[in-house]
Amino acid sequence: MTKLLRKPDWLKVWLGGNELFTKTKHIVDSHGLHTICTSGKCPNMGECWSRGTATFMIGGEICTRSCKFCNTLTGKPLPLNPEEPEQVAQSIRLIGLTHAVVTSVDRDDLPDMGSRHWATTIQAIKINNPNTTIEVLIPDFQGRLDLVDLILQASPDIISHNMETIRRLTPEIRSAARYDTSLSVLAHIAASGIITKTGIMVGLGETEEEVYSFMDDVLKAGVTVLTIGQYLQPSRKNTPVKEYLTPSQFLHYKNVAINKGFKMVESAPLVRSSYHAEKHI
Repeated sequence: MTKLLRKPDWLKVWLGGNELFTKTKHIVDSHGLHTICTSGKCPNMGECWSRGTATFMIGGEICTRSCKFCNTLTGKPLPLNPEEPEQVAQSIRLIGLTHAVVTSVDRDDLPDMGSRHWATTIQAIKINNPNTTIEVLIPDFQGRLDLVDLILQASPDIISHNMETIRRLTPEIRSAARYDTSLSVLAHIAASGIITKTGIMVGLGETEEEVYSFMDDVLKAGVTVLTIGQYLQPSRKNTPVKEYLTPSQFLHYKNVAINKGFKMVESAPLVRSSYHAEKHI
């Protein structure tokens, strides 16, 4: 039996609950939308929703992959909702977001893996919210760069694709994604000139040297924005936490990353991909 580590005090989170939290929840619920905040059990949901920010998750709530770190439902997804792009765009307008973040489940079941649905959503957000900047956190589309091009052509302001972990642990933690495939996607995005972002979880058993090698790999690919956060086991079916890193270790990683050449680094125990994303633009 795997021994569960006691969660340290610095990982305590604020649950939120002010008027803006209630408004955000009502808008998301009334439009039948999904957010990674809820499906991923994000520890920052209370803080973010109370500031009127949320990360919308398109393509439904069922993912075709079953990554060991993720709490999102896995199985056979339902057909895409053709009204979803407009619903997301209207929700962003009603909440009053100046910076919108959108992600999705993996849709390996579709011929285009959901890329056209992605492009339609970005276009709908632009039409309904011309003054809102857009950040998208996209899948790897199985390395199909022609599908990534559909996202590039829709011209969001920031494109993120998470590496999630270091090279050695990728086969164990990510069910279908490949380390070098993700690097190729990031390099293709960076070559377009769009701000390119990625993120990694720590506490899965990686070494400092492996984290440094990861930084070098994504920096070489053209990534300029990096997030580093503590992996938190969302349920008993997910891989257990191997280590809780201290806030000082996260600050050390941030300083190393800045010195290596990243333009923006968010590194702290509760940092997630879209945490304070509005600052990255």
